Amino acid sequence: MKEKLEMLKLYNGVTSVCSVKVRIGLAEIGLDYEDQRLDIQKGDQFDPDYMKLNPAAVVPTLIDDGLVLVESSLILEYLDQTYNQNRLMPVDRAKAVAARHWLLRCLAIHAAVNTLTHSTVNRKRHLASKTPQEIEAMIARKPDPVSQMKRKDLYANGLKSPYVSQALMHLRSAFADMGKVLSEGDWVTGPEFGIADIALISYIDRLERLGFRGLWLDTEPRVADWLASMQSRQSYQVEVQSKIPAQMAEAQLRDGSEFWSELEDRWRASA
Repeated sequence: MKEKLEMLKLYNGVTSVCSVKVRIGLAEIGLDYEDQRLDIQKGDQFDPDYMKLNPAAVVPTLIDDGLVLVESSLILEYLDQTYNQNRLMPVDRAKAVAARHWLLRCLAIHAAVNTLTHSTVNRKRHLASKTPQEIEAMIARKPDPVSQMKRKDLYANGLKSPYVSQALMHLRSAFADMGKVLSEGDWVTGPEFGIADIALISYIDRLERLGFRGLWLDTEPRVADWLASMQSRQSYQVEVQSKIPAQMAEAQLRDGSEFWSELEDRWRASA
């Protein structure tokens, strides 16, 4: 196990799902870190100095003794291997493979949650507060042209966007597989709490914070039980509940809930 020579530095956003994921991992391992908070809404992630660390202009970015790490699932596994003797990874070979598969699937799950966030609450807020020219300029700052194209479509079409169909497909598969694993125990990682549970919590938590818990409540109720267990952990209380202002959380739930009826229709139609 590597000796920590200096405090870990984490560039992160307070509500960013990938930032939340890593902060919970740090808390579960018991690692202190220097909190380098970026205001994503103001565009801090596009600062040239930050983009030298993370050219994709996303959060989080972890600095460990000069080593720069990006991608939240990679950061989680690095922290577990480097400072935690792999305690969050199952010893059983098949369960370890399954856990790593969940880490890979987080790319699609993240994209799906991003889609539902931007096609609903973020779309509503930006259309109400920005001119079309300002929205276009905001999107143009994104380095990835495909990401730009997606964002333009979501703001133009909302929940009617084809990206929403893709998102619901990935989420339906993820909830079904989570329900299957949870029918055998309390945790997605396996019999013991572990890395897959940490990897998934921020995404499911975001959907609930948007008022979209109906996506799993009727068909996969075990996901709801798992989410409640995750939210009761000290790591969640410290790194999520205490850091997201109540007023911000209330506004997100209020605004998101306005879209649930339309989203529910799309969800049922996609079954």
